[in-house]
Amino acid sequence: MIQRMLASGLFAGVAAGLIAALLHFAFVQNILLLGEEYESGALVHFQGSQGAATEGHDHSEAPAPEAADDHAHAEGTAAHDHPEATEGESHLKRNVLTVMFMALTYAAYGLMLVAGMALADQFGITVSTRDGLLWGIAAFVSFQFAPALGLAPELPGTVAADLGERQIWWWGTVLATGTGLALLAYGRSFVTALVGGALLAAPHVIGAPELGVYYGVAPPEVASMFAARVLGAALVSWAVLGWFAARLWNGKAA
Repeated sequence: MIQRMLASGLFAGVAAGLIAALLHFAFVQNILLLGEEYESGALVHFQGSQGAATEGHDHSEAPAPEAADDHAHAEGTAAHDHPEATEGESHLKRNVLTVMFMALTYAAYGLMLVAGMALADQFGITVSTRDGLLWGIAAFVSFQFAPALGLAPELPGTVAADLGERQIWWWGTVLATGTGLALLAYGRSFVTALVGGALLAAPHVIGAPELGVYYGVAPPEVASMFAARVLGAALVSWAVLGWFAARLWNGKAA
């Protein structure tokens, strides 16, 4: 049983993690890098007037001729080649670490999902491949969508409430949402449905920790695009994870 759970969860998680990494590179990373430019001050949002913004743009482009002269002067030298190589290595290292992080994260999610399927088996509930897809979507709602209703995915440089308070609310929301969905899906009485609905609503009635004042260095359009793409990529990744996990779990059983 344990070996079956580990094999199913890890294989499904790594596969879903690789898909999540591809979606991250395709849809999320460019917005994330843009947010980092605002965080570092390389870009400044709403400088006060269109003229100021234009001047800021021209100023940022002004050193280009000097950069070209420096390039020509240092062309063919080791001193010129080394920074470019270092920058390329930095991007490669970042991308490799992203893939590893996604694979490990979804491997952990896969183990939790398969553990849930094993628990369902003990109660006589068989999770088919189609059910696994629904389980993945339900897990997405529990782990990302429901918490995002109070704590949206944050761009670099976003100011938020105390980290400890946010973590407590996040975990409480995950547990309450997951339990509520399970009661609604598999409960057999009006009472379980009522308790499930109450659990779904409870974290949002309590409310996520907030500062009371909203501000940040990046434009709100960039922040909203980032949040939308993160959640969209996560939905696909979780659905794939649920499908893979159920397929492998049932395959190992056979």
